[in-house]
Amino acid sequence: MKHATCLADLAPDGIEQILARAKEWKTRPNEKHLRDKLLGMVFFNPSLRTRASFEAVMARGGGHALVLEAGAGSWKLEDRLGAIMDGDRPEHVKEAAPVLSRYVDALAVRCFAQGDDDENDLADSVIAAFRKYATVPVVSMESAREHPCQGLADLLTIEENFGLTSGLPVALTWAPHIKALPKAVPNSFLLTAAARGCAVRIAHPPGFELHPQIVREAEQFARSSGGSVSFFSEQESALAGAKVVYAKSWGPATIAGLTSDAVRHHSGWMISSRQMEQAAPDAIFLHCLPVRRNVEVADEVLDGKWSRVVDQAENRFHVQRALLHWLFR
Repeated sequence: MKHATCLADLAPDGIEQILARAKEWKTRPNEKHLRDKLLGMVFFNPSLRTRASFEAVMARGGGHALVLEAGAGSWKLEDRLGAIMDGDRPEHVKEAAPVLSRYVDALAVRCFAQGDDDENDLADSVIAAFRKYATVPVVSMESAREHPCQGLADLLTIEENFGLTSGLPVALTWAPHIKALPKAVPNSFLLTAAARGCAVRIAHPPGFELHPQIVREAEQFARSSGGSVSFFSEQESALAGAKVVYAKSWGPATIAGLTSDAVRHHSGWMISSRQMEQAAPDAIFLHCLPVRRNVEVADEVLDGKWSRVVDQAENRFHVQRALLHWLFR
C-alpha cells in the first residue's frame, strides 16, 4: 500500500511521473479518473487552497470528498500512545483511522507543527499514527514535517516557466512575519527542488536553520539529480542571478519564549523590488500563500511582473490530480 505523506514516499521516479502527468492533463479536459473513489479529509488546522483544491480534484475527477474538522463537527483526536485520555480529546487515532478506512478509499490529513521543538515536529506524530493505523493510503495535506503537494506545485510552476531544472539557480529566502511559522513548506521546497536537480540556495538569519536531517535528505537528492544545496546568512549572495525567488517565513529550531519582536527583528528581509532586481532579469517570484503583504513581501512584488503566486496556487489542483492517480494506480 502506497502513502504520500513525505517526498521520500514518492522518490524521484514518482515525482517525475506526477509532474509529467500534471503537465499533460493540464492541457486537456478533466478525466473522470476518480470515479467511485471517496477521499476522507481530516483537518486539524484551517485551510483555503488545500481544502478547495482537493475537493475540486475529487469532484472534477468523478469522485467525492468527505471533510471532517477535528474538534469542530467531529471529536478531537488523541495521537499519543499510552495517553491517559482524561482531557479534551475523547477519541484516539488508533480507533478513528481504521474506522474511517472502512468508509473511504484514501485518507488525507492536515496537521500543523506545534513549533515548540524541531525534533518533535520531525517525528510527525499525527501523520505517523494515521500511517500506522489506517488500512488505506494516507496523503499529507501538510504535516509537522512536510507539505509534499505544495512542493510538487512549486516545481510544476518553475518547470512551466523555465523547462528543464537541472542546475537552475533557485533561492529560498526566509521572510519576516508577525509570528514564528512551521517549516513544512521550506522543507518540501528544498527537498523537491533538490530532487529535480536545481541549484538550491537557502538564505536565512542566524538561528533559523532547517533541521539537519532534512538538509541531509536534500543533499542526497541533489547528489542523485546533479543538483546542489548551499546556505547563506544574508540574502544578497543567494539572490544574485537566481531564476526563482521563493519567500517563506519559518521559526527557529525552538520557539519556546520567542516574542513576536524577535521574529520582526529582521524586517529588512522582506522581499521588495530591490531584492528582485538582484535576481536574474527573467526571475519569477513564488510564495505558497497566504501571504502578509508588506510584512513578508511588498505589494510591488506580488502585483508586479515577477509574481507567479496565483499560477502556483492553481497548480496545487493539477499535481494533486496526478498524485491521487499515482496513489490509486
